[in-house]
Amino acid sequence: MHLFLALFILAVNPSICKGKDEKKCDVVPKNNYIEVGSDINITCLTCGHGEIYWTLDTSRLNSSHTVLSLRNFTHQSATVQCHSTDSQQVIGGTTISTYSKPCNISCIWHQFDQKTEGQPDMFTCKWDHRIDPKLDVNYTVLHSSAQREICKTRETTCTVEGVIKSIFSNIIITVRAKTADWEVDSDTREFQPAHIRKMIPPHLNVTSFADHLLVEWKRELIKQKSRCEVKYNETKLNKALEIKTNGKMNIEPVESCSHYTVSVRCALLEPAPWSDWSQEKTVLTELNKNHVRLRLWRKVAEPQKNGVRKVHAMWKEIPSTCRGTFTYTIEPTPYKEAMMGGNYTETLCGESGCDVEVNQEAHRINLNIFHNETLLVVDAVYVPAIGESLPQVTDIQTSALEGVILVTWKAPIQPVSGYMIDWTHDGKQYYWKETNYTNATLSGLLDKKPYNVTVTPLFVDKTGRGTQALQICSRVGGPGNVTIHINKTNAKNALVSWDVKSQEECSGDVVKYIVFYRKLDRLGLWLNVTVIGTEHAISLENLLPDTQYEFYVKATAATGTTKSTEMFFKTKKFGRWFITTLVVCGGVVIILVLSLGLGCAISWKKFREKPIPNPGCSSLALWPPREEGTGSILQFNNPSESVCDRVYTEESQKTSTSPLGSDLNPNPAFYQTDEYIDPDMASAPETDTEERLKPAKTQHRSSPNDSMEPLLPENSPCSPYRCQTSGENTGKRPNKQNKHSPVKQPDRKTPVMVYVTLDMFEQNQCR
Repeated sequence: MHLFLALFILAVNPSICKGKDEKKCDVVPKNNYIEVGSDINITCLTCGHGEIYWTLDTSRLNSSHTVLSLRNFTHQSATVQCHSTDSQQVIGGTTISTYSKPCNISCIWHQFDQKTEGQPDMFTCKWDHRIDPKLDVNYTVLHSSAQREICKTRETTCTVEGVIKSIFSNIIITVRAKTADWEVDSDTREFQPAHIRKMIPPHLNVTSFADHLLVEWKRELIKQKSRCEVKYNETKLNKALEIKTNGKMNIEPVESCSHYTVSVRCALLEPAPWSDWSQEKTVLTELNKNHVRLRLWRKVAEPQKNGVRKVHAMWKEIPSTCRGTFTYTIEPTPYKEAMMGGNYTETLCGESGCDVEVNQEAHRINLNIFHNETLLVVDAVYVPAIGESLPQVTDIQTSALEGVILVTWKAPIQPVSGYMIDWTHDGKQYYWKETNYTNATLSGLLDKKPYNVTVTPLFVDKTGRGTQALQICSRVGGPGNVTIHINKTNAKNALVSWDVKSQEECSGDVVKYIVFYRKLDRLGLWLNVTVIGTEHAISLENLLPDTQYEFYVKATAATGTTKSTEMFFKTKKFGRWFITTLVVCGGVVIILVLSLGLGCAISWKKFREKPIPNPGCSSLALWPPREEGTGSILQFNNPSESVCDRVYTEESQKTSTSPLGSDLNPNPAFYQTDEYIDPDMASAPETDTEERLKPAKTQHRSSPNDSMEPLLPENSPCSPYRCQTSGENTGKRPNKQNKHSPVKQPDRKTPVMVYVTLDMFEQNQCR
């Protein structure tokens, strides 16, 4: 029994020890909140892990002790972990968060009614608190040493009524901040009521004059010293006021016919807070004739044929804000007579310019301005005579930078009183300025516009001759809009072109063009070809046949770049060589087919036009008997001649005897002629047939010298058939056609043969 108990204790004891060790492997304290700048000690329970080290967030700390001391901790929130040096495992960790107490507490004692001065009835305090905005913080304002609560809020400001009962007792304020995890009090602040009293805004009055503004105000608490501040057009002026004194101040100098906005505020002596600004007063200053600067100038046009010149006089107009009626007149006076005085015709002009005509002599242009019919100011400018030798500036140079034109020149030898620079972008609207230096800066120019700049030296009572600089742009823009075109596409190349049109007068010269193109698919990479600025077309080579492409052109100048819109084209499926080969082969085939067709047509035409024998055009002739000692074979010793080629007509028989009559002795059986029976006639009565076959008025000759008459049917000009028989054979013939069947002929001593001529081809008509 004792042995069993001992074994049980030995088995349970390691488990107990192990459980104790697991509880010790940690870092304490857990998730602690401390005030910013305070210290904290953190302990690592190693439970036998050996050496350790610490980390703060991701940084390793230089400490291997189990107790970590953090001094002046200012992190808003940080994670501290304890690690085993041997196993690199995290033994435990904790999160330390900080909080701060409210600071910069300020309080004012003021009135709710800001129109009439009286005893203040409101108390307002403000403070700063650097915390996480996500935290839910409750604030409590505590008054005096008794820590009496006077206000609760969740904002960093608080206003209450009736806190101060006596102006002779100081006020002690403390602000407490509290959350679910921590609570902290601010440092106490003590205030004297006189130092935190806020006055109501003073009552303001402003009067304008030609050369200054008079500002007056009335303040409350007139029995105490105070300080005041006047603000006008973002300018502030301070003034201290003694007891029983209201405020009064002159603002000078001021611009003529200009608006000024004025306000004022006051406070008791420091550190009392300022009152609110008074209601603003806006006034318009009067016109001061001493401030009128007309800057009269002129531009002289080229003389006409009669020597008359047009002079455009211009001046800085009176501001439109000036009150009253203004009248402008121009009086051109010959310079020689102007020095002696006299009255000349005046021209009524507009507010800023006028045109007059003068002759070739020198003149003085006088400008008179009347304000409410009273002469306000007079100015004059000199117009040189034609051909007058006058000094002028030299070596005038211009340059442009960021929309500003810089002008420099060299002064003439003669001493000058100044220089007048005028410039224009359209020849109608002029701008001018006067300077005493040999350089000027022209600003306020229109963007990307060309300007003509002229510099004229000024003397005491005259002007020199103007010198015009080369035209210059206020700023040079990009190269303009690029428009692209597709001229021609083939299977492996495409000809594209472009042109540049700028809508601006000042556009940069193109230095180069870059043509970007790619195959129109998701994986198509942009390729590019660069050409010089004078080229406006290029052939894109090594393209794929029957493929869609996209391209655009970017023009580059020294002042910028412009890009065209994208355009698409598709290469052809076959190249020019294939189409050329196909056209040539097709042409050859067409020629062969046409030649073959033409040959067939000619052959067919010949076949159609070949003569066909017509029995109706035949004639009857006798074959002459063979003479003694002459064989018929002798007549055919010419291979090119045959019996069928020899034809004897009736006319020839009448005039002469055929030579064949005495030479040939044909076989009667061989020359037995076949008889043709008309199918229509076969069915006719036999008598009718016999009647048709009877010879009509024929004579049968027994010798070759006898004439032969054609056997023509009666009452028929041209019979289709001829009766072909000998004089001895007049009997009935068989109805059936015999095709060269031999017929037994009766024996005759002197046979007379009958043959049919083969001249049966119709040429004109049957004979």
